Amino acid sequence: MSGIQRIEIDGKAYVLLSEEDYEDMIDTIEAQAIMARIAAGEETWPYELVVELMSTDSRIRTYRTYRGMSVSELAAAAGISQPYLSEIENGRKTGSVDVLKRIAAALRVELDDIVA
Repeated sequence: MSGIQRIEIDGKAYVLLSEEDYEDMIDTIEAQAIMARIAAGEETWPYELVVELMSTDSRIRTYRTYRGMSVSELAAAAGISQPYLSEIENGRKTGSVDVLKRIAAALRVELDDIVA
């Protein structure tokens, strides 16, 4: 950072800096907050997964594949049948909110992540 000025207005101290320096400072603060969340165990997503999620016709299948789970394994973890899960993944059935919540929990993602 450069060009920081300290000024006083009505007896109160202020710091004046360029917009570029301000944006750099905010970026640094935000990056530190993100790194703290990662250090605390928050999961991050690889770029390839994010790209796939933007283009997939089945977010459930994408997350299942990313987690290394078979259809049978995910169905068992969610407490539903394998054919029912296949129908949800292929868009033939939508699944109730309860079922989708269980699938999301088994995939360790939020409900919003699979029903975008």
